Amino acid sequence: MAKRANGEGSIFKRADGTWSGELSYRDDDGRSKRRTVYGGTQVEVRRKHDDLRDRLAAGAPLKDATMSLAAWLDDWTTKALPASDRKQATVDLYANIARKHLVPALGSRALDRLRPSDVEALIVAKREAGLAPSTVRTIYTVLRAALDVAVRDGLLRKNPAVVVKRPAVDRKDAAYLTADQAQRLLEAITGDRLEPLFRLMLATGLRRGEALALHWTDVDLDGARLRVRWTLTRTSKGLQLSNPKTDKSRRTVPLPRTTVETLRAHLTSQAEERLAAAEAWHERGLVFTTEIGTPLEPRNVLRRFDQLAQRAGLTGVHLHTLRHSAASFLLAAGTHTKVVQEHLGHSSYAITADIYSHVGPELQREAADRLDQALRW
Repeated sequence: MAKRANGEGSIFKRADGTWSGELSYRDDDGRSKRRTVYGGTQVEVRRKHDDLRDRLAAGAPLKDATMSLAAWLDDWTTKALPASDRKQATVDLYANIARKHLVPALGSRALDRLRPSDVEALIVAKREAGLAPSTVRTIYTVLRAALDVAVRDGLLRKNPAVVVKRPAVDRKDAAYLTADQAQRLLEAITGDRLEPLFRLMLATGLRRGEALALHWTDVDLDGARLRVRWTLTRTSKGLQLSNPKTDKSRRTVPLPRTTVETLRAHLTSQAEERLAAAEAWHERGLVFTTEIGTPLEPRNVLRRFDQLAQRAGLTGVHLHTLRHSAASFLLAAGTHTKVVQEHLGHSSYAITADIYSHVGPELQREAADRLDQALRW
C-alpha cells in the first residue's frame, strides 16, 4: 500500500494566476513519488489535494480509471462474474442485464466520470420505459455489483451506486386459487402426462425447479414425505442441477395421502415408459422425466400448464400460482405461519408473513365467527 511521506505537500499560486498542489509519498516499493494537481482556484486545488491525501491514507488508487464502463463490464462478465459463487442461472441473468441495459445506457461513460446522478438517471429512464420494478431493481443490483469489483481491483476509489437508494418494489398480494378454481384445475389436468407433477406442486408448494429436480431417492412414500435437495434450471450451459435457492430451501416436506397415491401410480407409469423406451431410456433417477427418462424442459412445463389453465377457464393463473395456493390453503386451515415458512423453504418468517398477509383477514373473520358461536352473548 502506498504511504505518505512526512510532509503533506504544498499548495502554490502560479505565475499565470492558476493554482497547483504537490503531494509527496512513497509507493509500495518504498520509492519516493510526487503527485501534482492543478486548478483555477485555491479551493479547487485544496479539494483535489485533500482527495489525494485521503486516497493515500485509504490505500485507494490515486486516480480513477478512465476506461469505459462498457469495457469494464466486458471484463467483469468474462472474469469476476463467472468466478463468483453465484449460480450459473444468475451469472447468465447478470451478463444479459449488463449487455442489454447497462452498456447501451452508460457504456460510453468513463469510470472516473461516473456519478451517483448517472445511476439515478438510469433508474428513472428504465422506469419511464415501463420496465417492471423488479427488473429495475435487478439492473441497479448488477451495476452496483460490477462497480464493487472495480473498487476491489483499484480502478475506483468509491462505488457511485452505493449512495443511490436501492429501487423499491411494491409488495403485491400473491395470486392464489380459490378452492373452486383449484377443483376446476384438477379436473382440467386429469389424464395429462404431467398431471402428477402439477398435483404434487399444488399439494406441497414446491418451486418448479425443485419439483423437476426431485429424485426418487428423495421420496419416502411409506413415510409420506420428500426431501428437497436440488433445483433444475436452464442455463447457457444447458439444464443444470444445482443447490436450492437458500439454505432454508433444503427441507423435508410432508405429503398428503392423496399425493402419495398419485406418486405411487406415477411410479408404475414411469416403469411402463421405461420398458417401452428400452435402450433409448436415460436413467437419471428423476421423478418427472420425458418419455425417454431425460429431464423435463422447464419452459415446456410452463407452456403446458398455461394450456391446461386456459382449458380450465382460469385467467391470470401461472405455474407459480400453485405454490401460492398451497400456502394459502395451509394458512386458511389454521397452520401456523412459522410452519408454512418451513414448508415452503422461505429464508425468514417475515417473508412468509408479508407475502401471504392477504390470508390474515380471512383467518380473523373465521376467528370472530368461532368466538360468536362459542359464547352466549
